[in-house]
Amino acid sequence: MEQAADLRILQAMAGASHGGAELFFERLVLALHRAGVQQHILIRSNAERAGKLIEGGIRPVELPFGGRFDFSTKRRFTAEIRRFRPSLVLTWMNRATAFCPSPRKAGVPFVRVARLGGYYDLKYYQGCDHLVCNTQDLVDYVIREGWPAARAHYLPNFVDERQAPPVRRSDFTTPDTVPLLFALGRLHENKGFDTLLKAVARLSDVYLWLAGDGPERAALEALATKLGIRPRVRFLGWTDAAPALHRAADLFVCPSRHEPLGNVVLEAWAQQRPVLAAASQGPSALIENGVNGLLTPVDDDAAMAAAIKGALRDRAALTALADAGYASFRDGFTEAAVVDRYRAFFAAVTAQTAGAGDAG
Repeated sequence: MEQAADLRILQAMAGASHGGAELFFERLVLALHRAGVQQHILIRSNAERAGKLIEGGIRPVELPFGGRFDFSTKRRFTAEIRRFRPSLVLTWMNRATAFCPSPRKAGVPFVRVARLGGYYDLKYYQGCDHLVCNTQDLVDYVIREGWPAARAHYLPNFVDERQAPPVRRSDFTTPDTVPLLFALGRLHENKGFDTLLKAVARLSDVYLWLAGDGPERAALEALATKLGIRPRVRFLGWTDAAPALHRAADLFVCPSRHEPLGNVVLEAWAQQRPVLAAASQGPSALIENGVNGLLTPVDDDAAMAAAIKGALRDRAALTALADAGYASFRDGFTEAAVVDRYRAFFAAVTAQTAGAGDAG
């Protein structure tokens, strides 16, 4: 049986410059490195991501991970496997998984694992030995789609626990005395920020800080202007200062229409902030309404506005929600807890493969 200390893990990420899966990939790679796991990392060419990994002590190999006429990535991927000889290859999402060669073609016996962060078409994963899902609902989905239950595994995300002093509201021309909402994420239709803007328009004195960027930014800015709330909304763009922004706000809001996990909920909990979310998949699985957060129907700006108004009116209840959310975070979503689960998973599935080989 292969011992945990002998594990050699190759991870491959071909995702976009920004996104929840991409951010967690960076966090997990660096956390496993700090825990002493031997890793080799392949990423789609991205100077910013490479810089973060290098700063943390990991030197990734950058590959094109291009389109249908990219004939070099699979060859180079295969060469990296032959050079590093991993016990396990973990690919993230469709593109990296598609470029991963089989153990037979690589000539190296490794366990092939893919990590899913959404409800993907399983046709892209048929060559995998195991699937890792970041919610139990995703595990249930892949099993319903015909994937063997014994080879589908729930491993949650963790988020950055570091805290920072609150930014000065004056840095974003926001009065100290007004109720302040904070929201964070890719500015995409799925994230439901239009619903949040409509809710803010129903609340005469509330300000909103919205951090993130994406294809809907211009449309959201135009909507804020149309609704007459542009003077009360700050579009902050992508930022690494989320902990400090959380600490300055009164309430974190996640209005997503589709949110398989809800990393942003975990991030707010880690910062000991109260959370209100639309009841999409991930937040509904995490939040017990009225206990560790608040839930409102998806795409219902009137209900969201009413819930925000009620929450901001009762500061003691807000504090209780924040405390309960932080307790939920500490129970299962810290870096130490999740890294331990990943290491145990790696050891178990490589041991199973070694045992099967010995028996054969």
